[in-house]
Order: sequence, then structure tokens, then C-alpha cells
Amino acid sequence: MKAMIFAAGLGTRFKPWTDKHPKALAMVNGKSLLQRNIEYLQPYGITDVVVNVHHFSEQIIDAVEYNSGWGSHVQISDESHEVLETGGGLLKAKNLLQDGEPFVTLNADFLTDLNISDLIRFHQKKKSLISFGITNRKTSRYFLFDEDNRLCGWRNKNTGEERIAIAKDNLKEMAYSCVVVFEPGIFDLIPQRGKFSLVDTYLSLAAHYPIYGYEHSGDKLVDVGKPESVAIAEKLFI
Repeated sequence: MKAMIFAAGLGTRFKPWTDKHPKALAMVNGKSLLQRNIEYLQPYGITDVVVNVHHFSEQIIDAVEYNSGWGSHVQISDESHEVLETGGGLLKAKNLLQDGEPFVTLNADFLTDLNISDLIRFHQKKKSLISFGITNRKTSRYFLFDEDNRLCGWRNKNTGEERIAIAKDNLKEMAYSCVVVFEPGIFDLIPQRGKFSLVDTYLSLAAHYPIYGYEHSGDKLVDVGKPESVAIAEKLFI
């Protein structure tokens, strides 16, 4: 199984570090976020990893080469000329990920101990096109699920924006963990092109294809999106 780590973002919430560095190389207890996510995959036998780059891309490439991929085979998907967000970045990396098998994606700035083997078993049991980790933590943006944890919509609590793919009563709000399993056929189904978020892809496909959330509330999880999040991450991830 292959994996992709999204590391191309501008990291605007992580200034001043990102004025001179990519967020993926921010340190947590002596290891970069990128290294931690590459090593997180290894116990599950996932050592073939694609990393997309844009912001200070050469620093990520140099770090990967200097550290020999931290023990994994790392390929670079270069978005130096234009950052494509998660959906566009995934589509650009299509040729690096396609081998007829499901694959996993992660966000470089999320740290978690979600059990990927359990997520994969859930994905297989549900016969999903896409399955991703969710928890009941507080956030500003939620995915909406029915009683079977099938994806039905999305809601922004700050703006009031709501996007419904499957209209049902009593939808529950759950937060996205950014660990995702995709079936290889996803590349033939993504309707968007150019620069776009995977959220757009999920919502455009949810009514017609099985997309499920795997709840793992209680596991360690930190969105290291802001500098103050590093201290929280350092308490949980030694």
C-alpha cells in the first residue's frame, strides 16, 4: 500500500516559522512533522510515500534526501509553480499512486495515533470508495453523518455555510482527522480539476458512492496548525 502526505501548504497560520520554512519541517520534540508522519506509516508496512511540495519546496526535498526518506521510499510531487490544495494535489500525484491498490493520505500538520489497520478493516467492511478518520472534538468545520456514519454533508459553524449531499434528519457533526483510505478507482471519479480541496470531492461524490467516517474518538490527535499547537503536540507525541 502506498501513501501520500500533503506538505505543500503555505502555512499562513504558522507564521513566523513559515516566513522562512515549510510547515512540514516544523519540529515536535526534535522531529519534524513530516518525519513523524512518515514514521507513523511504517509500522503498518507503508513505506512507499509520495510527498507534495510547494512552499519552500527545496527545503523539504533536501531534508528527505539528507535523511534517506527516514527509512521509507519517498517520491516528490512537485507543485512549485502552483499550490493545488489537497484535491488538486492528489490528482497531480495520480501517476505516482496508481498501482491498482487502495492508498492512504495524510496531512503533514496533523499528528495522530489512529490505528491505520483498523481504518482499513473498516473501509473493507463498508465496501467504501473513501473512508476517513473522524472524532467528536470541537472545531469550526464539521462533516455531517447519518446513524451509519455515511457522509451526508458539511457545515461551517463560523459562517453558517452548509452543504448537504444526502438530505436526512438528525445528522451528527464530526471532526475530520485527515487520515484517509481511497480505492484506486477514485481517480476516474474526481470531477474537479485544477486547484480544489478534497472536501469538494467528497461532497460531490457522497450521494452516489459510499463514503464513510471511521470514529476513533479518544485516540491522540493534534492539528499542529498554529505555533501554540506545538506545545500540545509535544505533550502527546514524545
